[in-house]
Amino acid sequence: MNDELKDRARSLRLYGLLSNWDEFAQEPWLPRLIEIEEIERHRRSLERRISGAHIGPFKPMSDFDWSWPKKISRKLIEELFTFRFIGEGANAIFIGTNGVGKTMIVKNIAHQALLKGHTVRFTTASEMLNDLAAQEGAIGLNGRLKFYCRPSLLAIDEIGYLSYDSRHADLLFEIISRRYCRKSIVVTTNKPFAEWNQVFPNASSVVALIDRLVHKAEIIQIEAESYRLKEAKERNNQKKKSTKK
Repeated sequence: MNDELKDRARSLRLYGLLSNWDEFAQEPWLPRLIEIEEIERHRRSLERRISGAHIGPFKPMSDFDWSWPKKISRKLIEELFTFRFIGEGANAIFIGTNGVGKTMIVKNIAHQALLKGHTVRFTTASEMLNDLAAQEGAIGLNGRLKFYCRPSLLAIDEIGYLSYDSRHADLLFEIISRRYCRKSIVVTTNKPFAEWNQVFPNASSVVALIDRLVHKAEIIQIEAESYRLKEAKERNNQKKKSTKK
C-alpha cells in the first residue's frame, strides 16, 4: 500500500512530499491528500482539454432520433464510442446531405473522447484551412501544422460546403499525411468522394489525400431528410395550434 501511494505521489510530481517520505508515510491523512490532488489534477486537465477542443454547443446523443434516417448504421456509430479506433490510429468519415445529424454525432464523439482522457480538436474545414493558408513563412506554417497534428483526435467538420484552391488541398493533404496511421481524424462531408474534385478543383493531391484518409477508416453514410427542416415544420405546426386556441 505504501509503495502504491509513493508511486501515485511520484506521478503527481509531489517532490517535496517524496523527499520527506519517511516522515509522512504513516500519517493517516496521506492517502486522502493524494486522492484530493489526483481529483483536482484530473478536473483541471479536463477543463483545459475541453477549452482547447473548441467543440461548442451540441445536443446529446439521447436526443438523436434513430428512426428518422432512411439509412444509418447505429452499430457502427456506437462502436466509435468505444474509442478503439483512436488507439488504432484509424479514421471515421460521415457522409450525408445537410441537416442529417453528422455534426451532432461527431461533437458527441469528440466530447466523450475528452471525458475518456483523449486530447481533441474540433474545427470546420474552412477555419482550419484558412488558418493554415494565412501563415507567412515556413516556421509559422509548421507551428500551425503541429497544432492540428498534436491532439489524439482531430474532428474536421463541413468538408464540401465551400470550394478551395490547390493550396488548401495541399495543406489538407499535409495534415492527413502527418496524422496517417498514427492519430485519428473524424470528418463530416456532404459530398461523396467522387465529387471532392469539385471541392478542390485543379488540385493534384485530391486522389492522394482521399486514399490516405479512407485507409483504415470507417465510412458512415447517412441518408435522411433534413432534421432542421423537420424541426422547423414541427415548430410551425405548434405555433398554428397555439394560435387556434
